Amino acid sequence: MSFDPVPPPYNHLDPTARFLSSSALDFLLIEVVPMSYRINSEISEGEGEEEEEREAAFYRLEGIGYRVGQGLVERFAKDRGKFGDALDVIKFVCKDLWGLVFRKQVDNLKTNHRGNFIWEGHADNLFWWKQGVYVLTDNNFRPLSRMSVETGGRSGGAQQAAVVRAQPFLWVPCGIVRGALAAMGIQATVQAETTELPGAVFQIKTLPAK
Repeated sequence: MSFDPVPPPYNHLDPTARFLSSSALDFLLIEVVPMSYRINSEISEGEGEEEEEREAAFYRLEGIGYRVGQGLVERFAKDRGKFGDALDVIKFVCKDLWGLVFRKQVDNLKTNHRGNFIWEGHADNLFWWKQGVYVLTDNNFRPLSRMSVETGGRSGGAQQAAVVRAQPFLWVPCGIVRGALAAMGIQATVQAETTELPGAVFQIKTLPAK
């Protein structure tokens, strides 16, 4: 499978080999968040409301991640066999995709195996679909692992301030997960939060096929 280590002679001594340091993604995530806020501020000429700029930054960053996630699946899962169901796809994300992007597997996966049955539509055109809900927990999420709390200890205020600052750095990973799922045929919403650094919890809710 494409995620397996590439055997010799394709190594650092091979003049035709091309490699990318895993630190490059760390540096990208560090810079892309403030860059997004700067772009939005320039577009609004500094007159935008804080909530509007935050929302614009979310859509920009999540969109960047979405395209990255699609590309990763197209590149690294093209030789993989067909997935059995949505849970197989989620397991692929937790193990293979997480390992490729964040250098480790998800620590915990929870799901409602029965799913939520949801009715949608108008009175004369109702339909129901089964929504899967998956909760992925990473206790040492790489993009948050180097963030620190202000000097003064782990007081409640300092910890909460660090959590608020960290939230935008979860938006690109949310997009990566959503884009990867879309490339594998699953439409979903992806939300993430952190309550204590460097942990992060991602919630995936599947949507009906269009």
